[in-house]
Amino acid sequence: MSWIKEGELNLLERISANILKAGPMPKHVAFIMDGNRRFARKTNVDRQEGHTQGFNKLAETLRWCKHLNIPEVTVYAFSIENFKRTKDEVDGLMELAKQKFERLLEERENLEKHGVCIRVLGDLNMLPLDLQQVIAKAVLATKTHNKCFLNVCFAYTSRYEITNAVREMAWGVEEGLIKASDVSETLLSECLYSNNSPNPDLLIRTSGEVRLSDFLLWQTSHSCLVFQPVLWPEYSFWNLCEAILQYQLNHRSIQKARELHRESQAQQQLEADRAALAEHMHGNGKPADVQRRQEALQHYVSCREERVQDFLVALKRKRDSYFNDLCTSTVAS
Repeated sequence: MSWIKEGELNLLERISANILKAGPMPKHVAFIMDGNRRFARKTNVDRQEGHTQGFNKLAETLRWCKHLNIPEVTVYAFSIENFKRTKDEVDGLMELAKQKFERLLEERENLEKHGVCIRVLGDLNMLPLDLQQVIAKAVLATKTHNKCFLNVCFAYTSRYEITNAVREMAWGVEEGLIKASDVSETLLSECLYSNNSPNPDLLIRTSGEVRLSDFLLWQTSHSCLVFQPVLWPEYSFWNLCEAILQYQLNHRSIQKARELHRESQAQQQLEADRAALAEHMHGNGKPADVQRRQEALQHYVSCREERVQDFLVALKRKRDSYFNDLCTSTVAS
């Protein structure tokens, strides 16, 4: 099945969508697409067919999101923990992923028409090389599209992502791009795989499980979490509407929590800047009056921001080179 499923909503769906869109709508929805294997057992088909039906449901869900004006979707496609499954199932999932990304490349014109940007988040070095290469091609082929975004978390866990972000900051310190005092909550967020995306407004998990399974733990601290009993291949437009309604009912408290968090972040950064500056001025033995301290603080903040931006540019260059090198090696082969 195509990544982009064409077709309009029926009359009742359009009416319901318009009613929902009169209220606050999530701009970014994340899905833990759980229940493919249970669906396979329920319908007496093999696991691979269950996973295939799960992908087909993703394509349908993306169509619904398009009609609901939801521009960004993130899905949990394959956890690092999934490598512990049987070899046959893992190999089948790798082959399915390869087929779907190859299909994506065949649909390049359709993706361009809809402006769909595909990002793949995770440690792709854990995947077979041929799958890495086709993913790299798909990512580069759609990187300039900016109407809607699909983030596919593959070979991913949140704890691994956070650990990798810490390693990236350590690399920046070792390279002399940033100072240890520049490390902050905000900078860590910029070093995550998801740094190009706003945090999800709504996270949905299907199949009745009520846990996050190490998915977007950092990013969903102030998101609306909705757990639904339906198996993923059986997910419906009405299930999505129900989840969005839950978001709308909790929208005010979510926005308030986010604003308080932003204020707390800003205060923490200010205190960290003052502490770093005080240590620097004490080391230089330069007492200062209030005006000089304020001017020095402004100068320090300006220098820190410049260092951080230069570091982030270098980090992006390093990450981009990974995909470019994979595509080059594909051509060479």
